Amino acid sequence: MPTATWQKSSYCGEGEACVHVAATASARIHLTESSDPTEAILTATPTAFRSLLRTLKNKEAHRG
Repeated sequence: MPTATWQKSSYCGEGEACVHVAATASARIHLTESSDPTEAILTATPTAFRSLLRTLKNKEAHRG
């Protein structure tokens, strides 16, 4: 995989328990964790990524 520009989740505080996201020129979204962003990369289409975000936001809204 070419070098990606990783962006840290805005929901992340300090530490190593964060999610990083990178978009590629081939219209794919990569997700990984902070502890080792070169390992365990999950790849999704933009549609699947939007669905994941929508689901996570809905769960957060219903949590409290």
